[in-house]
Amino acid sequence: MNAKQEFLNGVLENFAGLSKTDITVSLSFWQTKHIKKGDFFNMQNFVCTDLALIVKGVFRVYFIHPKTEDERNMYFFSESQFLVSFRSFITQYPCYYYIQAMEDAEIFSISYTNLQYLYSTPTGWEKFGRLIAELFFNYSQSRTEEFLFNTPEERYLKMIKEHPNIIDRVPAYHISSYLGVKNPSLTRIKKRVLQQQTLL
Repeated sequence: MNAKQEFLNGVLENFAGLSKTDITVSLSFWQTKHIKKGDFFNMQNFVCTDLALIVKGVFRVYFIHPKTEDERNMYFFSESQFLVSFRSFITQYPCYYYIQAMEDAEIFSISYTNLQYLYSTPTGWEKFGRLIAELFFNYSQSRTEEFLFNTPEERYLKMIKEHPNIIDRVPAYHISSYLGVKNPSLTRIKKRVLQQQTLL
């Protein structure tokens, strides 16, 4: 078994209960791609044609505010997570967002056309499609609720739980944008969290 198949087996079995046979059927459809730091997986006004699984790297999803032209980070995705602009992917309409690599990255990607084919086969792939839809709905709902019900510090703690070591991998101003705070506030949050950890 090669490294690609081993990685896909580990993630896909755990995520959707796909059998090794189901995964084997899909192997030829998964393409290995390397994306340099600063390059894009997808861009605004382009259709998102692929669903990816991150082998290595961190990506940010962001938009540019039409009035201020500020970049605003919405999501981070890192190793063993799926990466896609989901609404654009399922509708095959242009995307509103940019998806950019924050460091040199490697992904396995599958096209919309090939995934639709897998959904039509008598395998577990149709269940996979439902679970992907539920996953990205949950991301969207959770992100909205974070800003309604959680403090910036709680958002920070959730972020580092989901993306260990992200503080060392992504510039502070991108973290601040994601949390919806200014850089001085992020510094204070990091200091409080470090103090609390020291007391434990």
